[in-house]
Amino acid sequence: MKKTLTLLATAAATPVAAASKNPFSGEFYSLSNTDFIVAISFLLFVGVLFYFKVPSLLAGLLDKRAEGIQSELNEAKALREEAQSVLASYERKQLEVQEQANRIIAQAKESAAEAAEQAKLDLAASIERRVQAAQDQIASAEQRAVKQVRDEAARIAISAASEVISKKMSAAKAGELIDDAIGTVQAKLH
Repeated sequence: MKKTLTLLATAAATPVAAASKNPFSGEFYSLSNTDFIVAISFLLFVGVLFYFKVPSLLAGLLDKRAEGIQSELNEAKALREEAQSVLASYERKQLEVQEQANRIIAQAKESAAEAAEQAKLDLAASIERRVQAAQDQIASAEQRAVKQVRDEAARIAISAASEVISKKMSAAKAGELIDDAIGTVQAKLH
């Protein structure tokens, strides 16, 4: 084990020749220099990318994506303008409907006022007709009552007169009165 430790100690003590970082030195271009290997690998990678036209493919993909985004933006702008025009159209329609509703309400109020006025006139006419009908019925009843009273008075008067006449009148006088009555009736009939 002692031997191994001494070997490690001597290896650490001896300086390893480090590759030069200077690209103008000869040691820079040796294969033991990792910086040189990385630079060559990077250049080969970039060369392979250009050989397979990856930058133009990437640019084409980015252009397609940009065109897609632009078309989506244009479509969104067109949809927004269409939505605004539809909104404006609906707002106009809403105003028209509101105006129409206001006209209908005003017309309904006017019709209701006219109907109420007409109902008042009809009611007044109906009341007047009923009052007139009642007055006509009263006058008719009054006329019937007066006629009945006259008829009854005439019947009573005739009855009383016939009693008085039958007691005081002779047969000759009765015949004479009958002849006069027949003459009067004939004169009035012809």
